[in-house]
Amino acid sequence: MDKVSDDLAPLPSLLSTYAGPDAPRHRLVWALDARFSRLVARTSEPVIGQMRMAWWNDALTDESGVRGRGEPLIDAMREIKGLPPCGLSQWLDGWEALIGEVDLPGYAEGRGGGLFRALAGREDMPPWLDRAGAAWALWDLSGHCADRQVAEKAIDLARGYITGGGGLPWPKEWRPLRIACQLARHDIEKGRCAPAGLTPALYWRLVRVALLGR
Repeated sequence: MDKVSDDLAPLPSLLSTYAGPDAPRHRLVWALDARFSRLVARTSEPVIGQMRMAWWNDALTDESGVRGRGEPLIDAMREIKGLPPCGLSQWLDGWEALIGEVDLPGYAEGRGGGLFRALAGREDMPPWLDRAGAAWALWDLSGHCADRQVAEKAIDLARGYITGGGGLPWPKEWRPLRIACQLARHDIEKGRCAPAGLTPALYWRLVRVALLGR
């Protein structure tokens, strides 16, 4: 299981450490999100991208355990009984919204809401957490998008999603999500794109949020 999530980017790897006993599952969910990201980045033909997304959907929802067997990430998630992940359809739709003509709201609400459901392990998420997930997804995109115009549009759009949720009580098990959202909120409120990686400033901000909640 560890091998399939060893190549996680530093930020999701750090966030997963705050999930306590659920950290292994969080790492696999983040690894799956990274796989979807690479799939989109390497797809130039929308139809091909849709076919690849359909394969992942079928493999991750196959109750027989046959589809996707031999794919290390899917095998690892089956091993911890993490399939199908919550929010999968929404999550995949969000990533698919970046293939071809970019649909930023569709991406934000799909990837953000779906990923946060998968991390929380629940389908019944409150609306404010959906918005927080959408804002986080747009913030994250802004730090990895080569097109600066699209990155700036993502941050502008994210402002509309960060209303509410900031001062609400977060369940203890959602601590990694709270930290992620607070990191994004800090930059979004300033109209600033996310850094491309885990900079020293972002690391210390994460530590402060984890310790102080802000």
